[in-house]
Amino acid sequence: MFMSDVNDVKIYNLSAGKSLPEWVTDKKKRSKLLKKVDSRRQIELIQDFEMPVVSSCMKITPDNEFILAAGTYKPRVRCYEFCHLSIKFERCFDSEVTAFEILGDDYTKLAFLQCDRYIEIHSGSGRHYRLRIPRFGRDLKFDRSNCDLIVVGTGSEVFRLNLERGQFLQSYEAEGTCLNVCEINPEHGLLVTGSQEGVIETWDPRSRTKLVSLDVASSLNNAKVFPGISSIKFKDGLQMAVGTSTGHVLLYDIRSRSPKLVKDHLNQLPVTKLAFNPNNHAVYSMDSSMFKIWDENSGKQIAYIESTSQFNDFATIENSGMVFMAQEDVKMLSYYIPSMGPAPKWCSFLDNLTEEIESDVVENIYDDYQFVTQKELEELGLDNLIGSNLLKAYMHGYFVDSRLYSKAKSIVAPFSFDQFKKDKVKEKIQSERTNRLKISDILPKINQDLALKLIDEKKNKTKSKNTAENLLDDNRFSAMFEDTNFEINKNAEEYKLLAPVLNRLEKSKLKDIKKQRIEVDLVNDLHKDEETYEGDKLDDDNDLFGKSEDESESDDASEEDFKEFSKEMKAAHKQVKKDRTKLNEEEDEEEQPVPKKTFSLVKQSRNREEKLSLVARLAKEQARFGGEAANISGKTNKQMKFVMGKVDKKAKKQAFEMKKHSDERRKVARSIRGLKLKKVNFK
Repeated sequence: MFMSDVNDVKIYNLSAGKSLPEWVTDKKKRSKLLKKVDSRRQIELIQDFEMPVVSSCMKITPDNEFILAAGTYKPRVRCYEFCHLSIKFERCFDSEVTAFEILGDDYTKLAFLQCDRYIEIHSGSGRHYRLRIPRFGRDLKFDRSNCDLIVVGTGSEVFRLNLERGQFLQSYEAEGTCLNVCEINPEHGLLVTGSQEGVIETWDPRSRTKLVSLDVASSLNNAKVFPGISSIKFKDGLQMAVGTSTGHVLLYDIRSRSPKLVKDHLNQLPVTKLAFNPNNHAVYSMDSSMFKIWDENSGKQIAYIESTSQFNDFATIENSGMVFMAQEDVKMLSYYIPSMGPAPKWCSFLDNLTEEIESDVVENIYDDYQFVTQKELEELGLDNLIGSNLLKAYMHGYFVDSRLYSKAKSIVAPFSFDQFKKDKVKEKIQSERTNRLKISDILPKINQDLALKLIDEKKNKTKSKNTAENLLDDNRFSAMFEDTNFEINKNAEEYKLLAPVLNRLEKSKLKDIKKQRIEVDLVNDLHKDEETYEGDKLDDDNDLFGKSEDESESDDASEEDFKEFSKEMKAAHKQVKKDRTKLNEEEDEEEQPVPKKTFSLVKQSRNREEKLSLVARLAKEQARFGGEAANISGKTNKQMKFVMGKVDKKAKKQAFEMKKHSDERRKVARSIRGLKLKKVNFK
């Protein structure tokens, strides 16, 4: 169980706990749950309250005894009984469920709207009847007053299926081109539909006529995207809440065209569902990323629940603080909010339990399994286990048993725990020494040069003043000046290539400072000249027409700086290339060590060849490689000769691998001798 405190409102997540991977069998899951102390303390409010992959929608029966949830994969519906805290039955479908409606007081009469334009009607024993509608449906509602099943979808028609007669009645014609949602007021039976164009239309089922339409989009002038209607909910006979695709919730009194209150979710995501809590004058609203509880009179937020995955639907029990949520994950969530109401009768023990619970964070990790990457496997020496049952491939790495991981780590780094203890002891001693008298040192132990630059920028009122203050004072960046892992490596290639640029930037800053000082000195000299030589004119032509000596000197200095900068960049690149070649040579020497005598012999032979004439050298090479000179026709009597040189090691290796691959292909390939041609007569 995990408790969060938002605005002094305690929210208990009853579904929190360690999750086990799917490949672990039920027997292993039970044994692991018995072993772990925190798993034994975990509360499983409803047993197996989950779906194989995703849960899409859920509803609670009117008698508050059962909860039904639809999900995938395979498409299915599951019914859970509250008094037994377990699953009652499960049924599978041919296609996914878009929406469903409970026709009776319990689970015995159900209607499912599916994504392939079919409606399935179920009884207590199973599927009773299946029929198809003319267009793809998006929402489904049941009118108890006249036994009509209302379906809206991609067209402008509102389909009415009378379950008593077993036939379609004349459909209503709406103005909108696409209807997203519909709702029926339980008190006076008013039918309301919301379109993609942001218009609400109402019908009276007694007169079968359209009453009035309401333009909701006109009330949202500041919306960046055109707001369509995504959800509708009635509180009583007069009050109505409307959710839009832009993340706004509007509260209406049906006697007025203007909304009483407009609430913005600030996520710009469609509001998928709405609900009222009349006892606390609160409104529940949900989008795919957040579930919010707010006051219906002032719009002030009371509490919220953030999603770890994507929220799809929620269901509440009347006069209680219990909330169930369907999400894009295996688990279906159950939350208890004591401030919104007491616990239901079937889980009244929650009221006594929550009084004693403190805030304990429970991590969502796989029990007894450690995730490792390919690089970590190679460091631990476990890369030979790839493909065996001891490793389970997952995303960009593998899951390995935590006991095997700890053993491998202890063998690779046997003294890591001792070093960890020493570091902890040092940290403890340093924390105790901070209370003693010490000399105040501004500079940190790590990245002192960077800290000096930031302090200088803070002193000088530059544009980057705010960033410097943030880096030095913000706790999020404190590890950059404390942890050795964040220390700048000046021997790295990247730093060496950037060093000339950084030096030039520092020089430019120094120049700016010098210019400012020169300008201040010039101004002071001018003031002195004005005092001593008032009324004198300038005789120097350079001051009137040409550049001054300072400007010409500055131009010369800039050219010299650019030349120096280019030289530094070239030198840096050369140094990096030299370092790379040295490393490659060292690696080659380690792989294939050659004795020193061979180098001396090669040098002596090269010196002898250099002393020979060009004709002697050509004759020697022809004799060695068997190459012949080829005459080229033209005015000048030129010759071209091809000599086979030494093959690189990489080319040899590549040729060997290609030959090996082709041999394997030849062994596997089948001959076509056994195949016979069959003559076909075309007429």
